[in-house]
Amino acid sequence: MSRSRTPLVLGLALAGGAGYYLYSAGGSPKVAEKNFENDLKYARDRASGKADEVRTDAEKFGAETGAKVDTAIAKAQSEYNRATANARDAARDAQANVQKHVEDARTSVNKSIDAFDKKVEDTASKTKSNVSSWFGGK
Repeated sequence: MSRSRTPLVLGLALAGGAGYYLYSAGGSPKVAEKNFENDLKYARDRASGKADEVRTDAEKFGAETGAKVDTAIAKAQSEYNRATANARDAARDAQANVQKHVEDARTSVNKSIDAFDKKVEDTASKTKSNVSSWFGGK
């Protein structure tokens, strides 16, 4: 049956680390412990510094992205306002154009009605003179 070698590897790494610190401290366990604590503090500070850099970079990226989003929103709003103003102007122009055509049509219809009325009156007066001539009038 196969067995996991993880405990063996971890044990050897721990023994090697302890041996390194004892050897570098000249065999004194207290000095080796101090060196180990200093190394841990140094590693923690570097990791913390990297975390601060990452946090600062993330904040910078967030600010840049926010500025780009704000710019895009402002641009879209200005385009919307411009399009709305153009639509209002076009509607106003179309309404004025319709009013002009209505007035032109009204004037044309009134002229046609007046011409028809004049023609009817002229024809009626001719007919009246013709009919009255039958009965001895002028």
